[in-house]
Amino acid sequence: MDTTKKYEIIKIQGDISNRFEDEVIIEYPFTIFIDDEEIITLLCTPKSLEELAIGFLYSEGYINSLDAVEKVFLNEEKGRAYVYLKYRKMLNENLSGKRAITSGCGKGTVFYNVLDSIKCKKIEKKINIRKETVTKLSKLFNQKSELFLNTGGVHSCGLCDDEKILYFEEDIGRHNALDKILGVSLIEGIDLSDKIVITSGRISSEMLIKTAKRGIPAIISRSAPTSLAIDMARELNILLIGFARGEKINVYTSFQSMS
Repeated sequence: MDTTKKYEIIKIQGDISNRFEDEVIIEYPFTIFIDDEEIITLLCTPKSLEELAIGFLYSEGYINSLDAVEKVFLNEEKGRAYVYLKYRKMLNENLSGKRAITSGCGKGTVFYNVLDSIKCKKIEKKINIRKETVTKLSKLFNQKSELFLNTGGVHSCGLCDDEKILYFEEDIGRHNALDKILGVSLIEGIDLSDKIVITSGRISSEMLIKTAKRGIPAIISRSAPTSLAIDMARELNILLIGFARGEKINVYTSFQSMS
């Protein structure tokens, strides 16, 4: 599917105005069903939709492994994903039906409770990252964002080792971009215990919990973290780096992991 659409606009610079064909990111309502029951509608970029569906269900606790999924059927014309499970995990009564508007772009809703962070295990495996590694990954990350360069309307997310970006996704919502990364890592069977997430967006508590649930030891952003994300990262021993821009970085947690 196309991810952008062109519009004729008037571009004004000072006293000069010109007609201009602008490339705009497509915002796409995407509804996920489990066993024909509607779960949620995400507002997203129409790319990597199966990965988004699997990643969302994975990060929100509907499935714990790819083995739980029997099949996935996409209807791109109607913007729907039908996911059929081999078994249906019973939802915690305290979480079932409790939806909160997240701080993410796209204004999707997720089942979320701050107490969910208690279920995250503290990261035991130490990861050492050099400042030069952060700078290199940030530079590679910025070069990959073609949709952002063309439209200015998306967030980006990457899964990295200490040398390169393994997977890269873009979406109007930073949560969606992260879920796509988590989805492809589940589908491809990637060990996340020594990997790094890099994102263009703000690191909120929701973003931190999504990575923590999967045992990812480090997250880097070219934007800011929130106070709750920092508190959770410190509690869970996750290396959290913000404002990774050029030679400058802010290290908020796990200082011993920076070599």
